[in-house]
Amino acid sequence: MRAVLFDLDGTLLPMDMDLFLQEYLGELALKAAACGYEPDKLVDVVMAGVEAMIANDGSMTNEERFWQLFLSRFGGEQEDHLQMFEDFYRNEFRGLARIVQPCPWARRAVQLLKAKGYPLVLATNPLFPRMATLERVAWAGLDPADFVLITTFENCRFTKPNPGYFLEILEVIGAQGQECLMVGNDLVEDLPAVQLGMELFLVTDNLINPQGMDYSHIAHGSRQELVEYLAKLPDRK
Repeated sequence: MRAVLFDLDGTLLPMDMDLFLQEYLGELALKAAACGYEPDKLVDVVMAGVEAMIANDGSMTNEERFWQLFLSRFGGEQEDHLQMFEDFYRNEFRGLARIVQPCPWARRAVQLLKAKGYPLVLATNPLFPRMATLERVAWAGLDPADFVLITTFENCRFTKPNPGYFLEILEVIGAQGQECLMVGNDLVEDLPAVQLGMELFLVTDNLINPQGMDYSHIAHGSRQELVEYLAKLPDRK
């Protein structure tokens, strides 16, 4: 094992994704109104931008794909709209920390692997800008410096569950799939890592399994059981 990839939302950061999305879009709508945008239109366009990133073919970054869609609906230049989003992530978005609860077992998992000498990747779905991703890292009580790579919409050309997303990570860290472990909580988004030869551990505290797939053959358990699983990995130092 040469490297370990961690999902963030629902894995290292306990989160009810439906509640988070509801609160996130609600706060974004309020910000839009305060900045002179039509709230419903802005929310609809942001969600359309998410769909555009999910469908990205790799010819541009997810950031570029998002802004291509956004500007086709609102017009103007990226700089005309960027301040609103940056101010939102710097202020209102930060308040969403109220709906999550950091888990000491998640922090322990990261610290354990660092002590063993494993390079760590924060393989969170790259639909958010870096500043919003780093904010959620802080909610989890983690240090961005713990990770050799944090995936964001600026540095990725694919999203989960496209296998291209995981291939990009492997290329950046210089590893083969069979040399890596993916730790996630979503059978749709994280399972494609297995197609590339990665091992997979499913965190079941906030498990997402919309298709009701049988995962009994996949290593799985609570965050506490994850720590126990990782403790058995050999030291790389």
